[in-house]
Amino acid sequence: MISSGKSHNGAILIVDDNPTNLEVLSDTLTAAGFQVGVALDGETALEQVQYYDAELIVLDVMMPGIDGFETCKRLKANPLTADIPVIFATALSDPTNKVTGLSLGAVDYITKPFQHEEVLARVQLHLKLRNLDKNLKEQNFLLQQEVKQRQIAEDSLKNLNEELEQRVHSRTFELSQALQKLEQTQVQLIHNEKMSSLGRLVAGVAHEINNPVNFISGNLNHAKEYNEELLTLLELCQKNFISLPSEIQHYLQQIDPEYLQEDLPKLLSSMKTGAERISKIVISLRNFSRLDEAQKKIVNIHKGIESTLLILQEQLKGKTDEFNIRVIREYGELPPIECYASQLNQVFMNLLANAIDAMDEQNSLSLPQNKVDHPTIWIRTEILHQDWVTIKIADNGPGIPIDVQSKIFDPFFTTKAVGKGTGLGLSISHQIIVEKHQGQLRCYSEIGKGTEFIINLPYKVRSDQKSQELAKSNV
Repeated sequence: MISSGKSHNGAILIVDDNPTNLEVLSDTLTAAGFQVGVALDGETALEQVQYYDAELIVLDVMMPGIDGFETCKRLKANPLTADIPVIFATALSDPTNKVTGLSLGAVDYITKPFQHEEVLARVQLHLKLRNLDKNLKEQNFLLQQEVKQRQIAEDSLKNLNEELEQRVHSRTFELSQALQKLEQTQVQLIHNEKMSSLGRLVAGVAHEINNPVNFISGNLNHAKEYNEELLTLLELCQKNFISLPSEIQHYLQQIDPEYLQEDLPKLLSSMKTGAERISKIVISLRNFSRLDEAQKKIVNIHKGIESTLLILQEQLKGKTDEFNIRVIREYGELPPIECYASQLNQVFMNLLANAIDAMDEQNSLSLPQNKVDHPTIWIRTEILHQDWVTIKIADNGPGIPIDVQSKIFDPFFTTKAVGKGTGLGLSISHQIIVEKHQGQLRCYSEIGKGTEFIINLPYKVRSDQKSQELAKSNV
């Protein structure tokens, strides 16, 4: 049964088996503007509360069937009614029931007989508390929703940042690769231009020197014959003429014919040796630059090394005999190597020139006690394993600092003074060995003990992927 007043401050369910109590409470609450529902026992109350949206329940303790305590217990066990505040109605002299009710989840109690002001005060207080609790839960729900939205926004922002970082990283990597490729292209262009200039220089030198050298060499043979004929004539004159005119005798005394007969053949022989020496130098220059070998060709590595040493022979001579650089050759029996001969010779030139420069600088700048007693370069060659050979070029110079060793193959990196080095020699050498020949170029150095460069080359340059992976794995 539901009765209604003029206003609706809140819906209240009154549960009591005593009609008088129901009437008193109903009249009091209705007069105060509350919507009131009533039930005579616990079972009815549990059924009625399913469709009657009560905001507060006034529950009698002593009722037939299930009592108030059991009714309260079932209300609190049901999620749909657990939040409805329950006020027990009990006798003033029964504190045990009050404690039991509060322990079961009741929020308060009113005593019988009812006092109108007390009933209204307690009901209004707990409705206000319920409204505050509802508002708090709503605010908490909204706050949780806001937290979820912020978490979603933060996750989205985090994902966006990660995606942006990935894009930046990817773009940076692409730019780095492009820059590296550009630097390699620049190095290759400079190298090509350098080799082209060297080729033109050698061609000009060969053209300009070969003709006069060949002319001198050819005429020296005739000069030797003419000398022998003139000396023979002189001997015949001295032998067949007992007395020569005084003028001739006087001239013979001045020129010392015996000395001429002994020294002139030596002089002509020395001139012939010099001309042959010039011819060998020209041949070495041509062999070094390999102007006629733009493609791969099977060559003798040792000849390339010797040609390079011949070109560097003046640099191997120190300012004094004490600091002449010795070259110790420890050549093994190597098979012919298919390679770009001129480029490989360029590598030998770079490595040997660097070793010479390092020892010259040490000898010119170091204190006397720190100078190398016997500056030496060792060149060792041997078969490495399977289809590979190794060329080792070592020196007993000052060595390379550890922090520099990781940079020596970088383009344009140099430790030499401005104007004395471009920083391209080792970078070009690395590119020639690793990329052009699928080989390996490594450096081992220790301060105060020297430096060793190791070149590993396949017998025959292979373009298959397996060979390239093998080469790169050991670089």
